[in-house]
Amino acid sequence: MAGTDRRQKLIMDGPVIILVNPQLGENIGASARAMANFGLAELRLVDPRDGWPNEVARANAAKADHIIDGVQVFDTLEEALADLNFVYATTARQREMLKPVRDPATACATLRQRHGHGERVGILFGRERWGLESVEVALADEIVTFPVNPAFASLNISQAVLLMSYEWMRTGDAELPISEPPSLPARKEDLFGLFDHLEGVLDRENYFRPPHKRATMVENLRNIFQKAELSQQEIHALRGVVATLEGRKTRPRKDRQPPKNDPTPKAAKAAKAAKAPKS
Repeated sequence: MAGTDRRQKLIMDGPVIILVNPQLGENIGASARAMANFGLAELRLVDPRDGWPNEVARANAAKADHIIDGVQVFDTLEEALADLNFVYATTARQREMLKPVRDPATACATLRQRHGHGERVGILFGRERWGLESVEVALADEIVTFPVNPAFASLNISQAVLLMSYEWMRTGDAELPISEPPSLPARKEDLFGLFDHLEGVLDRENYFRPPHKRATMVENLRNIFQKAELSQQEIHALRGVVATLEGRKTRPRKDRQPPKNDPTPKAAKAAKAAKAPKS
């Protein structure tokens, strides 16, 4: 569709788009073009099959060079999500997972509200052939599912990016309810740190029994904490609880230490003896 006005200032805002293990440069480029059409600007790739940079992707981006030039590449999904506060995972399949499932309009309204409160938000897209794996969906906060023909439900990855980008732009003019959250949710890297800490302790205590059920038990535990939308302060508190349970000694709090200009009883006694007249 024609109609680009080069005199207009580019809209560059909104959620981060994360593509997991994309296989075709054509789809990466088409996704970047869809993002540019609707004002999104930050594209992250996790382990792209053909590496990066990719000239096929640039050619298919239709001059969305500002997005292609700014692409960030990560080895793992955890690294790609680390600085985000809230993430949607896109999937057309029903999953046996205790996560809220939203339609694109509701999801983008939620993202718009959270973004307006200063949170870093993202949308996660899977591979062209089989989408996201359950363990990857488990790292997101909620699921967004497209209303598609159940007999032909598979979407091209760039089409999925286009749909979500369109819904994001459409919410820009919507009257959204304002409800200030009590505090910003923790970044994903803080949450992943809690997961590693807790699961390490539980492994040492032989909690995951029988062993072949460990993966399912880990996913269930992670979902509990994902749904809680923990703040950074709450995660620090939980890390302290886990550290105490594993027998670590904690340092004394700074506010409980005597001020430097307030001598301890021992120092006061020494000072008094020094001032006493010598015989």
